[in-house]
Amino acid sequence: MKVSTYEGFVEGGQVRLAGDVRLPERAKVYVVVPEEEARLVPYVASPRLRHPEQAADFDKRVIEEDNDAGL
Repeated sequence: MKVSTYEGFVEGGQVRLAGDVRLPERAKVYVVVPEEEARLVPYVASPRLRHPEQAADFDKRVIEEDNDAGL
């Protein structure tokens, strides 16, 4: 089986081949999508407090202790 490769674009949900490529009616074709174009960008949302007035409950304090065990 002979195989030819043509570059094209999707416009309006249809594949449009670049240049003056003419294929016979009902020609069997294969569409390959390069992976770098099909990748999704991950999105990680930042957590939010449902009640912002509770932010004081998460207030941090540094307490220094001298726990020298005399070693």
